[in-house]
Order: sequence, then structure tokens, then C-alpha cells
Amino acid sequence: MGCANIARRLMIPAIKELQDKFDLVAVASRTKTKAKEFAELFGCEAITGYETILSRSDIDAVYIPLPTGLHFEWISKALNNGKHVYAEKSIAMNEKEANHMVELARSSNCSLMEGYMFQYHKQHEKVKNLLNDGIIGEPRMIRASFGFPPFSDPTNFRYDNTIGGGALKDAAGYVWRCVNFLYGNIFKVKASNVYYDQKGTSIFGSAYLSTNKNISAEIAFGFDNFYQCNYEIWGSKGIITCRKAFTPKPDETTHIILEKQDYYEDIVIPPDNHFKKAMIEFYQTCQNINKRDKHYNDIIFQAKGLDAIEKLSKE
Repeated sequence: MGCANIARRLMIPAIKELQDKFDLVAVASRTKTKAKEFAELFGCEAITGYETILSRSDIDAVYIPLPTGLHFEWISKALNNGKHVYAEKSIAMNEKEANHMVELARSSNCSLMEGYMFQYHKQHEKVKNLLNDGIIGEPRMIRASFGFPPFSDPTNFRYDNTIGGGALKDAAGYVWRCVNFLYGNIFKVKASNVYYDQKGTSIFGSAYLSTNKNISAEIAFGFDNFYQCNYEIWGSKGIITCRKAFTPKPDETTHIILEKQDYYEDIVIPPDNHFKKAMIEFYQTCQNINKRDKHYNDIIFQAKGLDAIEKLSKE
């Protein structure tokens, strides 16, 4: 549902490669021309209008890359029509919307997943293995950063607060999900600082996070920044740095840097298509009801944390 750039470049190709799990039936757009363009590109049916695709009995699941501000309406309609849903981040404008969509997914017996694909890249599995092995001792601090220079087009939808634009619903979501993905949703937002433009759109910011354990986190994000896409975990005996944490291309080699006293190692991670792996996870949640609760809980926790960052920044 929707002909976003990420759908064209990465997600639909990933779906097409998983022919043992998915059959791409149709692409829907608000305009006939755009739908036809995508359909010809990917060998499927073109549908004009989102309502039409949801009424089809031959469609089991939908991928929704629409702007966040449109999610509540269309995800709700999809779930009410009994469709499993994989939606781009951020999936909800706030915790209230997230709770409603999750309850609707439960009552409709449908899978609902939020599109933080980076979690499925094997570089993070390697990081978790290093942590479990105690390589850097006791973790003390995580620092995660994701931000990029201004978009060339000032009318880019990401600057439109009315449809869910802003760095909070975009870049901040990655770093908030990152620290909680690594440690299992244990962080709470203690302080935040967010810059908003004259229209009320969040442009850049940061937050300090704590737990009831001996580990804290600092996250930073923005649309008006020198490019950063990394996290580091600082421990009592060393530090692990993931240099291209969130957006490695499917054919891109990544690097994890392990440093200890008088020791330095560049751990090379072969290319890994985390878009395909995210779709495999989605397929499994559609098939297995027992795998859905984790994603329901992640969606609510994610929205709650972003709400807290926004609220504290305005106090």
C-alpha cells in the first residue's frame, strides 16, 4: 500500500526473492499512473486506491510504507479486514494509537510488525555474542547516534509534522529501538532535549536513558546533522563499536570494532540482507501466533519511549 522509495529499492525486491513464502499480488497507489509504474516494474497487478486492496479476499497481508500520520487509519482498516500488517517506522504517532492497533491486531488474529529491519542484520547478532561472552566486562554505557544532513527538497514529507514527519518519528526511533533491542526493553527516558522548527517539527535532539541496572544510554538523532549511523557499548574491560548500525545495504560489508587494553580488532561482517530477514520474521509471525506477542510489546514500548522523549523535551 503506497509506492514509497524504500518499497521500490529494497522491500519489494526482498519480497520477490522470497517466492517460497510470498506471492506479490498487487501494488496499490492513490494514482493509477504510479500503481501501473510499480506493477510493470515488479510483475504484479496495479490497484488504484487503498480501500480496494484491503477488500480483496486473495490478499492475506499488506506492507504499508505510508507516512506515519496515515498509519492509524490504514493499519486499522487493514486489520479490520483481517490482513496481517508490516508497516514502516514509526508505526504510530503516539502510545495511544499503538495500543489501539495492537488490541485490534489481537482481536483480528493478525500479525502486526514495525519496520526496524536493522535488528535482523547479523552484525548485531555478533555484538550480542560478544556481550554474552563477557568480552568487554560489565557494560556501563551505550551511545547510539543516527542523523543526516538536511534533505535537498524542503517540501519532503519528513518535514511535515501533520503527517508524522520529524526526527522524533524517524531517526530517534532507530536509536531508541537500538538500545532496547540490545538489552530487552529495559531503558527509561530520564531527560531529553529536542529542537523544533517554527512549524513544530522535530529537527534534532538527544536523550539520556537509565535502567535499574548499572548501565545507562545516550541517544542522539537529527535531520540537520553531520551523518552518523553507529552505536558503541562501553564496558569495564573494553568497548564495542558498530560503525554502520542501521542502514547497511544488502551487498555491503560491515565492521565491528572491538577494543581492549593494548588490543584492537576489526571484525568483518559479510553482506547480509536484513530486509529479507525481516520479511522472513514477518512470514513466521503470520504463520505462528506465538511469535506475535513480542512484536506487539515492542510496538507499544517503542511508542511509549518516543512519547516520553517528546514530553520531557517540552517541560
